[in-house]
Amino acid sequence: MSTITIGTAPDSWGVWFPDDPEQVPPSRFLDEVAEAGYEWIELGPYGYLPKDPAELKDSLDSHGLGVLAGTVFEHLHRPDSWDAVWIQVTDVAALTQAVGGTHIVVIPDVWRHHKTGEAVESRDLTPEQWAQKTSGLDELGRRILEEYGLHVQFHPHADSHVGYQPDIERLLESTNPEWVNLCFDTGHIAYYSGDCLELIQKYPERIGYLHLKQVNPAIVERVLDKDLSFPEAVRMGAMIEPPLGVPDMPPLLEAVADLGRDIDGIIEHDLYPCPPDLPLPIAKRTKDYLSTCSTATIEFGRQQ
Repeated sequence: MSTITIGTAPDSWGVWFPDDPEQVPPSRFLDEVAEAGYEWIELGPYGYLPKDPAELKDSLDSHGLGVLAGTVFEHLHRPDSWDAVWIQVTDVAALTQAVGGTHIVVIPDVWRHHKTGEAVESRDLTPEQWAQKTSGLDELGRRILEEYGLHVQFHPHADSHVGYQPDIERLLESTNPEWVNLCFDTGHIAYYSGDCLELIQKYPERIGYLHLKQVNPAIVERVLDKDLSFPEAVRMGAMIEPPLGVPDMPPLLEAVADLGRDIDGIIEHDLYPCPPDLPLPIAKRTKDYLSTCSTATIEFGRQQ
């Protein structure tokens, strides 16, 4: 049996952007993370928390927090995309490394306009675009590991080209496990009716990191039926705290624990935008639930 180390992230406090008047300030986020009993976080959007490593470390230390991962976005299927992606990586990876993180979560850009929901490109990739994306991800993972010592965990995402289970499997079969593994986001997999347990069973060695969340299947069904965007789905309440949604957490946590190796991850609840008093009670309830819902060994604190 392995230990699952779990933290939380700015996303669970409704933070999607470096700076936005609808978001809670970083000081409140850090205060409430500590109050809720978490000791690990992700950095969230680059620039939300301090960019200076010393300033960030001081802020984390004052709250008793450590960092598991940073996040970057990629669009490597597009022509001449490498430089833009890599410039972003150099900032995030350097900061993540400086404060002791070990993972870089790589999220694919969506094919819809983030604000309007209109399509900005085809929702399907050509074989040539798939090849460019997967070879680019291998190169990204190799360089991040060699230059920063961080492990790339690819994050399937709603409204992206890698969201449905066949897309996830295709990507795993087309990339090198030395350099690219899976940020296993249970909510985004369930969003398109993927089978989390089947994916763990088929690709146990590729589960590199966790994002634990649930979706409300009734709302997601309406979203997909009307072809609404992911931000619209979030505003409608598509993401929901466990145990109120799917996938079922106890067997999932036990399947991860049976992998036979320790694994890191976060509880993540997409909430943008949300009332400022909403996240903290959800974070407390979710932590309490995941602590007791399964036989898996769950660790929320940092080893001293």
